Amino acid sequence: MRLFPLVMMAALALVAPRESTAAPDLLQTTTKKPTTQKPPARKPAAKPAPRRPAAPPVPKLVAEAPAIQCPQVLGMGVGSKLRFCDVMTSLVPSEGILIRFSPHKGPLKLSFDLHNRHTYSEQETSAGRGYAQYTATIGVLTMDGKLLGRGVVQSEFRSARDLFDRISGGAGPRGVKAVAPTGIERIVMEVPEGVDEVSVLGEKLSVVTLAGANLFTAAQRPIAVVSNFSAEYTAAPAKTSPAATRKRVARAPTKR
Repeated sequence: MRLFPLVMMAALALVAPRESTAAPDLLQTTTKKPTTQKPPARKPAAKPAPRRPAAPPVPKLVAEAPAIQCPQVLGMGVGSKLRFCDVMTSLVPSEGILIRFSPHKGPLKLSFDLHNRHTYSEQETSAGRGYAQYTATIGVLTMDGKLLGRGVVQSEFRSARDLFDRISGGAGPRGVKAVAPTGIERIVMEVPEGVDEVSVLGEKLSVVTLAGANLFTAAQRPIAVVSNFSAEYTAAPAKTSPAATRKRVARAPTKR
């Protein structure tokens, strides 16, 4: 009976080393470090699209009736309601029909109606003696005397139906004047940039009647009639005064 405890102690002594040596192996197999996944690589940020420069403003095209200074006003048309001006022969721009324009960029297109000038007589027309053929030549000049262009109108008169219009304010029948525009020619020409005023002057008038032919060139004689002026141009940009520029600079915020 005394030998049994000794045998048990010996058996335990033999088993104990095996357990102590196996424990580290068990720890090694159960204490592995957890693996971590790498985050996905970030894509580079997309570059913003380059800004397109703003389109330049579209030039403003203006069509208007220019300011007219007419030394010899023939009168208002009964049918057309237009104002008619006599064109006088002269070589001095200040003596002509003055046309003033607004500031314009590039050339300006000037247009107007050119008519011949007829003195109507019911008696002569009824008698078959009223025929007349007119050829009037006028010029458009700058105020320093440079010729920009000429206009010519040619027409024939046989009866009252050949009159373009009658002029109100006369002492004749129906309150119209004897002088009336006849025929029509639309005159169109360019006015250069920087020219803001021109003059319309008469140059010569050729008249053929049953009595013969005549050429008129003497100064200060009415040889034609004009009406219905129009100007088409691109408006010039507004000029900025130095005072306004200084004011904007003074108000500009300072960078910090």
